[in-house]
Amino acid sequence: MRQHSFEVRYEVTLEPGEKLALPESVADVIGEGQWLITIRSIGGPPIRDHSAFLRSYVEEDEGLYDDCQSG
Repeated sequence: MRQHSFEVRYEVTLEPGEKLALPESVADVIGEGQWLITIRSIGGPPIRDHSAFLRSYVEEDEGLYDDCQSG
């Protein structure tokens, strides 16, 4: 059995109240078989995480919070 892999990307902007509909050209490509469909937002507010804080640690910070209660 011959297998091949390809990727389809389609950028869409939805207005308030509008629902997602795949264009016929995209739907025509999707046929028999297994598919992984991923939907992600482009732009928008940044995802908050603590990676910048973790990268900012220096040896001089050791013990900085030792006197704080935990819990």
